[in-house]
Amino acid sequence: MSELAVGQLILFVLIILASAHLFGSLFARLRQPRVIGEILGGLLVGPSLLKLEAGTNSALSRPALDVLYWIGLLMLMFLSGAETQGLFRREERKPVAWIGIVGTGLPFVIALLLSMRLKLDSLMGTAQNRFALVLVIGIGTAVTSIPVISRIFHDLHILHTRFAKLILGVAVMEDVVLWAVLAIATALAESKALPTHVIAQRVTLTLLYFVAGLVLFPRLARKLHRARWNVFAQHSTTAYLILLLFAYVALAAAMNVSLVLAAFLAGFAVPNDSLRMTKSLDEVKGVAFGCFIPLYFALVGYKLDLGKTFNLTMVVGFLVAACVIKLISVLAGAKLAGFSIPSCLNLAIATNARGGPGIVLASVAYEAGIINAPFYTTLILLAVITSQAAGAWLEHVLHKGKPLLTESAEEVVVKVPQPDVLAA
Repeated sequence: MSELAVGQLILFVLIILASAHLFGSLFARLRQPRVIGEILGGLLVGPSLLKLEAGTNSALSRPALDVLYWIGLLMLMFLSGAETQGLFRREERKPVAWIGIVGTGLPFVIALLLSMRLKLDSLMGTAQNRFALVLVIGIGTAVTSIPVISRIFHDLHILHTRFAKLILGVAVMEDVVLWAVLAIATALAESKALPTHVIAQRVTLTLLYFVAGLVLFPRLARKLHRARWNVFAQHSTTAYLILLLFAYVALAAAMNVSLVLAAFLAGFAVPNDSLRMTKSLDEVKGVAFGCFIPLYFALVGYKLDLGKTFNLTMVVGFLVAACVIKLISVLAGAKLAGFSIPSCLNLAIATNARGGPGIVLASVAYEAGIINAPFYTTLILLAVITSQAAGAWLEHVLHKGKPLLTESAEEVVVKVPQPDVLAA
């Protein structure tokens, strides 16, 4: 790449990153999910950047943009995995299990059964793999966002509450399973022209990697972290964390396993038993959320072309169906866990936020050729609209002074901070 091309690429990054932060900050001040503003920033500046790209003689090469896109995506999943540790306390396991199994398993199964009876040609991507598409539809119906809902809880000052911990516990349990399912779907899509035994081998490797990433790799990572010869952990813990992420991704690439799943499991393996490791993880978060993750979400918006890929019937139909199935399922699970009807409603609307994982699902499925452009746009809009609705609902409940969670006669009221504190 020439010096001129590098300069033009940096100009491109400058414009789209500044737009992402500008609109992200605006949405945060309006007490709305920042991620939606970042996507909107990429969407709004997209047309002008497309003209810039067209006039640069391929200076803004697709590989260069893809590298930036994937770095942001992998760092998002890495940090999401790191947030999953320490959520499951003994007293929360039963309600998390009820809400997670019924609220996730039921919508996933219902979506699979419905999808198998419908014609899906209007949704199918270039891979032309119907089973992979059915799995993506099931994930899109059942998934809950960890990053976006965590950010909403943080902005509303309720991240420390039992309500927040229950939602995050459910989201973790969902995402660990659903990322494995997505990895299988992408393996199937990429194996269209391969013999059956090769497809079975790839699926088996994905499952083995998933199990090892949950059980074996974290133990090895902790031993590696404490090893005296590990100069990275002793002298540059931040570099050690990045190398851990790259090692997971490189191994996954060698095994033809989903890189998204690998990044999530890498974060899950991060040892958080020392102050130095916690500080280093905060340093990685600072760089990731300051640059690469907003850039990723902005590029998601940049890739959207609502004029060509927006299908109103598809968006409304899938939005209504996915939300109704998810909300009813979580309501049932929360009721079985012993919560009151208002609490069940709050839990259902919060877990209906698809946010970051919904966007990642759309991105990975589209890149793998599982879904086409209109359905990609539909999944993105589903993630945005459900996240916006969850944030608005929770803020409404808090401003009314009502409890988010009631169980039997127990009632916990979360006081609402003043607007200037929320906007800070």
